[in-house]
Amino acid sequence: MRKITTIIIHCADTPPTMDIGRDEIDQWHRERGWDGIGYHAVVRRNGTIETGRPLEKVGAHVAGHNATSIGVCLVGGAKGQADYTEAQWRALKGFVSQLTRQFPEAVVKGHRDFDSHKTCPNFDAADWWAKTKDTTP
Repeated sequence: MRKITTIIIHCADTPPTMDIGRDEIDQWHRERGWDGIGYHAVVRRNGTIETGRPLEKVGAHVAGHNATSIGVCLVGGAKGQADYTEAQWRALKGFVSQLTRQFPEAVVKGHRDFDSHKTCPNFDAADWWAKTKDTTP
C-alpha cells in the first residue's frame, strides 16, 4: 500500500441542482485525456459515497501531491459556495474518520491548501476536521 500523508477534500464545482457522481466525473476526466477519474471517492448530494480510483492507485487530483494522498470530491460547490447537503457532511465525516483510522499519519486538507488560485472545496477542510473529528456522528 502507498504511504498516505494527506487526505485532500475537493468539490466538483457543480450547482446544487446537478446531482452527478463517479461516472460523470470519470467521463469528464477522460475527456481531458486522463486515465479515468482522478479522485478516490465522490460524495453525492444524497450522501452516497462512490468509489473512484482504488486507494492503492495514485490519484490525479493535486499536482505534485498525488503519490501520497487520497482525493475525496464533494458534488456541489459551484461559484465558491460550500452548498453541501447535511447527508454529504455526515458521509464525509464518516468516510474521513474511516480513512484517518486506516492512515493514522494522514492530515486532512483542502485542494485550496495546495493551490492559491483555488477555493475548492470552499471551506477550510483542516479546520472543519479539527472541529468535527471528535464529535459523535
